[in-house]
Amino acid sequence: MAYDGLVVSATVKEFRERLIGGRIAKITQPEKDEIQLTVRNQKDNVKVQISVNPSLPLCTLTEDAKPAPINAPTFCMALRKHIGNGAILDVRQPDQALHEDGLERVIIFTIEHLDEMGDLGKRYLAVELMGKYSNIILLRDDHSIIDSVKRISASQSSVREVLPNRPYFIPDAGGKKNPLALEEADFCALLAQQPEPVFQALFHHITGLSPLTASELCHRAGVDPDLSANCQPAEALAVLYGSFHHIIEEVAIERQPDPVIVYQDEVPTDFSAFDLTLYEEDAAFEVEHFDSMSEVIRRFYSEKDKSSRIRQRSTDLRKVLTTLMERAGKKLMIQEKQLRDTEGMDKYRVYGELLHTYGYSLQGGEDHLVCENYYTNSEITIPLQKDLSAAENAKRYLEKYQKQKRTKENVTVQLEETRKEVEHLGSIRTALDIAESEEDLQDIRREMIDFGFLHKAPGKGKNRLQRKSKPYHWVTSDGYELFIGKNNYQNEDVSFRLGDGGDLWFHAKGVTGSHVIVKTGGQPMEEVPDRVFIEAAELAAYFSSHREDPKVEVDYTIRKNLRKVPNQAPGFVIYHTNWSVTVEPKNLLAE
Repeated sequence: MAYDGLVVSATVKEFRERLIGGRIAKITQPEKDEIQLTVRNQKDNVKVQISVNPSLPLCTLTEDAKPAPINAPTFCMALRKHIGNGAILDVRQPDQALHEDGLERVIIFTIEHLDEMGDLGKRYLAVELMGKYSNIILLRDDHSIIDSVKRISASQSSVREVLPNRPYFIPDAGGKKNPLALEEADFCALLAQQPEPVFQALFHHITGLSPLTASELCHRAGVDPDLSANCQPAEALAVLYGSFHHIIEEVAIERQPDPVIVYQDEVPTDFSAFDLTLYEEDAAFEVEHFDSMSEVIRRFYSEKDKSSRIRQRSTDLRKVLTTLMERAGKKLMIQEKQLRDTEGMDKYRVYGELLHTYGYSLQGGEDHLVCENYYTNSEITIPLQKDLSAAENAKRYLEKYQKQKRTKENVTVQLEETRKEVEHLGSIRTALDIAESEEDLQDIRREMIDFGFLHKAPGKGKNRLQRKSKPYHWVTSDGYELFIGKNNYQNEDVSFRLGDGGDLWFHAKGVTGSHVIVKTGGQPMEEVPDRVFIEAAELAAYFSSHREDPKVEVDYTIRKNLRKVPNQAPGFVIYHTNWSVTVEPKNLLAE
């Protein structure tokens, strides 16, 4: 992904247009590594999302307001104290020395603010978008640090301390050149000295360029990107500079970016602050243009950010669930083997009974008895222990039969419970796969605690565990309301609380997944449009454990045909009257 200096430059352009002159009306910290500013500018509220999540750092305008924690973190309180209600005077992208404009992946907000004495003063908010080194740092007017969202001590970094009262500076990136001050002669001389491939030399020695940008420059110039820079003819370097200068001038100087997202098979794979021509000849890729950089960033990162955070927060649940499923799977294999071992137990009963009947014919010391099996009217050979009498051999066989009979009875009950446990754990794993919020995870955690899969952590209040998320609510293209459960508790509610007897119910056949209810308003099933059935089935297929399959069979029936499974977890149902349809899994909610 090309979150480089040019993307930051295009973002700064939007910030300057929308934020300068506005006042910071609200500051929240919805995540430990994320803040959100609400700026009031000419009666217009503009939200700024700043995240320094190591895997997904970003700074963009947004329309979404994330819920803030009840108790504001320390850094949020510091921001409210020093820049709350402050006026944004400037937004800039500095060079490494801070004094000039550049293409560093840093955004500095200049904010005018009244201090405790009522005097006007300046504060700076530095947003560093540098992968795992990303940070949000609050500065005084002399560029000393007040506080940061991530404090970095000398033991953590030998390059720079990020602690209160330390001087702020941007770490040296290995002598990279500022592209805004790079003339053609200097550009060509710089590359002519580098023995590495030319596309690598570009982003290794010039600030703000990403591998994607470097590849695009080579493509526009018709230069072989894999040929060493110092082996490139002077003419090629001159043409390369022309491409470089054009993009720098377009995005960073004239500030006329052309933001794009690159899609591969309808999946976003990359983005840029300018048009990308290197994908033009590949039919597998599509380049879509947008009006703003913020829109590109929001669209590209929204799903990725959501899934990334939920994955991180669900790690503990996934570990517990994996262990439980492995343990239950092993137990199931052992019990199935035990049950298979009892399949021949009836022969031991027959052996014992026949020995009681024909044992008188034995003299002692025989290793077998040949007699008639009066159950089948055929001859049978019964193995014997030589040192035991006929009665003792009969007793041994009958005791073996009784033991295996008891084993079968007990294992059959245990096997049914284990299969229920495996199915229940599978349904929880599916719910975990489709979870999208902290509330969803709370529901799953609550279910695991309720059924003994997870111990309640000491000191955790009931209120936190009782917070519930809501099922998906969607309206079909024909105007029918539709509800989708995200977990077993929600499936129970969707089917038996939200669903009426005449509503339609959908579920992926034979696998774990969400219950889908279509509200018919009392309309007979025959009058519901076919498209409603297809859309509901596509969603049921998508929100199941087989969402990655090309085709999924989905059962549907009238809700009144459902029955709860006795002594089973919530959300487990049986039905005997149903129809089926095979569809492609689709998340229509995201379209």
